[in-house]
Amino acid sequence: MNRSKLPLADRIRDALRLVAGRHTVRCPYPGCFIQIRYGFVTPDEAKRLTALAVDHAHH
Repeated sequence: MNRSKLPLADRIRDALRLVAGRHTVRCPYPGCFIQIRYGFVTPDEAKRLTALAVDHAHH
């Protein structure tokens, strides 16, 4: 899903989480509502979670 098509409230929440050191990664597949939120993880774990979120075949 294109981030610009998210409701304004969701984009504001994502921005606030980013400032707080937390991240939200969403599946880019149209109609898929999977999102993974994480914070304070190692760079390797962040890469793993991001790969899981964006690979629609794994969820």
